[in-house]
Amino acid sequence: MIKHNLKIYNTLSGKKEKFLPLKNKKVNLFVCGPTVYDFAHLGHARTCVIFDSFAKYLRQIGFNVFYLQNITDLDDKIIARAREKGVLPKKLASVFEKEYLKSMKSLGINSVTKYAKATSYIKKIISQIEILLKKGYAYKLDDGIYYDISKFKNYGKLSGRTALEAEDSVSRIDYSKDKKNRGDFCLWKFKQDISEPGWPSQFGKGRPGWHIEDTAITESFFGAQYDIHGGSRDLIFPHHEAEISQMEAISGKRPFVRYWMHTGFLTISEQKMSKSLKNFVTIDDFLKRHSKQQLRFLISKNLWRSPLDYSESLMIEVKSALEKIEEFLRKIEDAKTQKISQLAKNDKIIEKIFKKAEIDFYKELDDDFNTPMAFAVIFNFIKEANKFLKDEERPMGLSKKLAREIYSFFEKLNQIFGIIDFKKTKKQKIPSDVKKLINIREKYRKEQNWQRADEIRIEIEKMGYIMEDTKEGQIIRHSA
Repeated sequence: MIKHNLKIYNTLSGKKEKFLPLKNKKVNLFVCGPTVYDFAHLGHARTCVIFDSFAKYLRQIGFNVFYLQNITDLDDKIIARAREKGVLPKKLASVFEKEYLKSMKSLGINSVTKYAKATSYIKKIISQIEILLKKGYAYKLDDGIYYDISKFKNYGKLSGRTALEAEDSVSRIDYSKDKKNRGDFCLWKFKQDISEPGWPSQFGKGRPGWHIEDTAITESFFGAQYDIHGGSRDLIFPHHEAEISQMEAISGKRPFVRYWMHTGFLTISEQKMSKSLKNFVTIDDFLKRHSKQQLRFLISKNLWRSPLDYSESLMIEVKSALEKIEEFLRKIEDAKTQKISQLAKNDKIIEKIFKKAEIDFYKELDDDFNTPMAFAVIFNFIKEANKFLKDEERPMGLSKKLAREIYSFFEKLNQIFGIIDFKKTKKQKIPSDVKKLINIREKYRKEQNWQRADEIRIEIEKMGYIMEDTKEGQIIRHSA
C-alpha cells in the first residue's frame, strides 16, 4: 500500500503546500468553465484535461471529490455574437453549450460532478448583490451596480496588484466614467436595450456581471468556503481577485478558497492563439487529425502550471512516445496470457524495477501533480524492463502473475490520464494472406534480398498492417 502525501502549488501563497481539505477526505473543487458563444479550442482543452486528470487522481488516492464547473450562458460576448447571427442569446448559448459538452465527451472528460449554468442562479446572484449593497461594498450608478474595491482591504492578495496592466489580454472589463475607482467592476448591469435579456430585481431590471456568477454558484453548492479553485492563469486578475473580494465581503470568512490552481498558457508556434492570426484550433478540428489519447498525452506530459507551446511537429514526438507504451504493453499482454504461470528467470529483476517505478510514479504525482517527472519514471521503467523481457527459457522473460500486476498498474495510470488505447495492446488476429506475405518477407530477409523484403513490407502496409523489425523479432500490428 502506497502512502500519499500530496502537495499543491497554491497561487495564493506562491509556494507548494501540503493538501489538507477542510473536511477530512471530502474535496470541493470548482473550475471556471466556458462562456458558450463559440466552439471550444485547445486552450479550453488544456485546462479541462488537467483538472479531469487531477480530479481522477484525487479519487484514486482516496478523496471524495465533488467537481463543479460553471457554464457562463449569458454575457456581453454572447449578446454581441447573437446580434451578429440574428438569433436570441439564449438560443446561441444553448447551441454552443451542447457543442462544448460534446467536445468534453470526445476527450474522455467525465469527472465533472455538476455543470452549473449561470442563468439558473439568478436568485442567488441578486441575494449576494443585495448583501454587498447593505454592507457598503457596492454602489449604484445609472448603468448598474458596482463593487467598490477600495472598501475591501485585501483586494489584490491573489495577484499582487489592483489594476490592469498593459500586457493583460483580459476581456469583459466594465467601463463607466462615473466609477469611484478604475478597478471597480459591475455586479448587475441594468437593461439598456429591449433586445437584451433581463431579470427583475429590487435594484432594477437587468442581468449579472461576469464575476458574481461564480460566487453565487459555488456558495449554492459549497457554502462560503471550499477547497480548490482552478482555472487558466489569465483569470487570476481581475476575475478571481473579484471572486475573493465578493465572497469574503459577503461572508466575513477567509480564506474563500484554500488552494488556487492556475494552468499555464497554451500558445501555438510561440504565438497567442488568435482567430485573426488564423492559428485558432478547435477541439473538433484537432480530433480530425489526431486521437483524444494523443491530445491528452500532449497536455499531461507537461507540468500543469507551465506554459505549453503547441505545434504540429510536436505531435510526432507525442505519437512516438505513446507507441512505445503500446508496444511494451503488447509484450506484457503476451506474457499475461501465456500458458506457463510459474516464475520466469527474470521475474525478480523486473519485479524490483517495477515496484520502484510504481512508488516513484506516485511520489512524483504527489509532488504538485508533477506529470513530466511521473512519465519520465514510466519511460525509464519501460526501457529497463525491455532489457529483461526475453530469456532462453521463456519468450517474455516474466511470469503471468507479474505481467498481470504490471498491466493492472498501466490500467490504473490510464484511469487518471486516458492516454492509452488498450485496443492496440491486445493480440490481433492476422489474416492468412497477410501471414503468407510475412513468411515470404522473412525468407527474403534471410537471403539478404533487402529490396524484395521491402517491397513485401509495402504490400503488407497497403493491407492495413505495420511491420517492425526489432531485436526480439518481427512485430506486426494493425495500422488503425
